[in-house]
Amino acid sequence: MEKNSKIYVAGHQGLVGSAIWKNLQGKGYTNLKGKSLNELNLLDQTATDQFFEQEKPEYVFLAAAKVGGIVANNTYRGEFIYENLTIQNNIIHNAWKHGVKKLLFLGSTCIYPKQAPQPMKENFLLTSPLEYTNEPYAIAKIAGIKMCESYNLQYGTNFIAVMPTNLYGPNDNFDLEKSHVLPALIRKIHLGKCLKEDNWSAIRKDLNSRPIENIGGNNEKVEIVQVLKKYGIFPAKEDEDVTIEIWGTGKPQREFLWSEEMADACVYLMENTNFKDILAAMQENSKEEIKEIRNAHINIGTGKDISIKNLAKLISKTIGFEGELDFNEDKPDGTMRKLTDVTKLHELGWHHQIEIEEGVQKLYDWYIGQQENQQQ
Repeated sequence: MEKNSKIYVAGHQGLVGSAIWKNLQGKGYTNLKGKSLNELNLLDQTATDQFFEQEKPEYVFLAAAKVGGIVANNTYRGEFIYENLTIQNNIIHNAWKHGVKKLLFLGSTCIYPKQAPQPMKENFLLTSPLEYTNEPYAIAKIAGIKMCESYNLQYGTNFIAVMPTNLYGPNDNFDLEKSHVLPALIRKIHLGKCLKEDNWSAIRKDLNSRPIENIGGNNEKVEIVQVLKKYGIFPAKEDEDVTIEIWGTGKPQREFLWSEEMADACVYLMENTNFKDILAAMQENSKEEIKEIRNAHINIGTGKDISIKNLAKLISKTIGFEGELDFNEDKPDGTMRKLTDVTKLHELGWHHQIEIEEGVQKLYDWYIGQQENQQQ
């Protein structure tokens, strides 16, 4: 990519897209294009076609997606498969149709089987059944991988697919119904600390920044307490401390990557790696000639994981919460372990730097900073 190349970041306002946008700006790229949902509905095939025809981007980062945690994935199954398939189809097809030089498609490590050996290598894809709770989303992302591979093989395009592990960072989603586990825990434990300290000004500030089910900081205390309890944040009782309920046993292991590092990996790959390079590396590592091109995607992660229980303890320590953590074993755990094998990524020359302890502190500082900025 040249510094003045026209680069379209689909989903540039989300967790992933905003991190890629910031990284590109920091590296001196000056011709970036992004469209909000109000400006361009990527579910609209005609509108997407017209955008590519008018703007003619040279490079595309496909970070637009419908995402959420285990509850959202399991509840809105139809929306997750339809919207993700449609967004991908519209962008990837139009990237080929309008001569995009290179595209990077972002998926997720939930594409791997529920019982995949650990750590998960790229060639474990489609070897056994998926985790049921997020199967629709995973199937959509698998389709995106295969679409990139198929267009490369038939049309000679240069489309790369990367599968980031669980991401967290600036502009994360802290909606308690739809967010991923790490930002949800940060917000719940922060509110739990405020309850324990009877710091109602901080609670109201939080809810003014991000209302929960239309309950904001100006609502009555009884209404606020009611909605907090619904999402597992329980005030102290006579014989019990302030308690944070967490779904599942706490035993599942999860890998987390700081979103800005994920963005750096994506830009690095767009700058330094082509589809033909990936195929050459696969052939070099194979003991025999590769006759069928499969699993040319690249895992992006740290290669390290932490249990949900230890993550909750780490967040509690970081925030200074001294109440109780209650793991509700009647709720689903999801996949017990999802650790990526990042050998291919390391061989291509990229390694992560930010460990989970530093990242949790950075995200909590960002979260509090956002509330302070909104008050000014």
